[in-house]
Amino acid sequence: MNVTVLGDGGWGTALATVLAGNSVPVTMWGAFPDYLEEMAATRTNHRFLPGVELPKEILFEPDLGKAVVNADVILLAVPTQYLRNVLEKFQPFFEVRKHHILNVAKGIEEKSLKRISEITLDILGPHSYAVLSGPSHAEEVARKVPTAVVAAAGQPSLAELIQKLFMNDFFRVYRSNDIIGVELGGALKNVIALAAGIVDGMELGDNPKAALLTRGIAEMSRLGEALGGNSATFAGLSGIGDLIVTCSSRHSRNRHVGEELGRGRKLKEIIESMQMSVAEGVKSAPGAYELARKSGVQTPIIDEIYSVLYQDKSPRQALKDLMTRDPKSE
Repeated sequence: MNVTVLGDGGWGTALATVLAGNSVPVTMWGAFPDYLEEMAATRTNHRFLPGVELPKEILFEPDLGKAVVNADVILLAVPTQYLRNVLEKFQPFFEVRKHHILNVAKGIEEKSLKRISEITLDILGPHSYAVLSGPSHAEEVARKVPTAVVAAAGQPSLAELIQKLFMNDFFRVYRSNDIIGVELGGALKNVIALAAGIVDGMELGDNPKAALLTRGIAEMSRLGEALGGNSATFAGLSGIGDLIVTCSSRHSRNRHVGEELGRGRKLKEIIESMQMSVAEGVKSAPGAYELARKSGVQTPIIDEIYSVLYQDKSPRQALKDLMTRDPKSE
């Protein structure tokens, strides 16, 4: 099996190192040929995964057609809001009988409200698709920190294939058939992580953080089930597992954005200071908000985060409004 990674960010690079360590032939493609050339020469990705030496077995190919010509698995590691454009470039080279699509990004497309499997269906038509998700920061995976994730696919044989490609003594992969639940878990937890960061930025302590994670997973499960996912999926790695790590880790870009909001900084200033790093939750929040409206599902945390990001509501007022909602049963 040959794998081509589309995207030169930290997560795609970290997974390329896992594959290379498993003796899987892997090629990386990115949108900026000069940077690919630099990565090949220095064997580092200093922008997105600094301090990690890249295995010599990883190949770098700036020509998209050449990058995918021998691939069996196409690994999509492009931020959600840029993925449609990359897929349109890839489509002329796509071979439905040959290529398995594996997505590792986490988000909801802002205008269409679509999950990534729906975006790939738009561009590529019916195809073999899987998603890999879970509590897995690139910085730790690249350093071989023990990690567990889940691969979801409609075909059990494809989930098993992904499992075999990636598993080793530090990277454990479980299987699932719930593509919708796994995708939504990865997308929605980023929105909740913004709220967790706000709690940290306001220095509110442990009680509100614990309450937020607990009510956040309940909210994710309600919305995920309404959209076709299995509620049990949200109790697993791509749900509560990913939520815990994203809401607590110093590596989390979404938690960082929330933390800065909690300290009083404006969103535009925060995003500009992050340069090329992407906090998927910022762009997924409008999609999550609109999907909840369309589904008739109550999502108070998502609603308040949307108001803070896009309606200039103060985090302190958002917190007050959450705490003073009508009494309910758990």
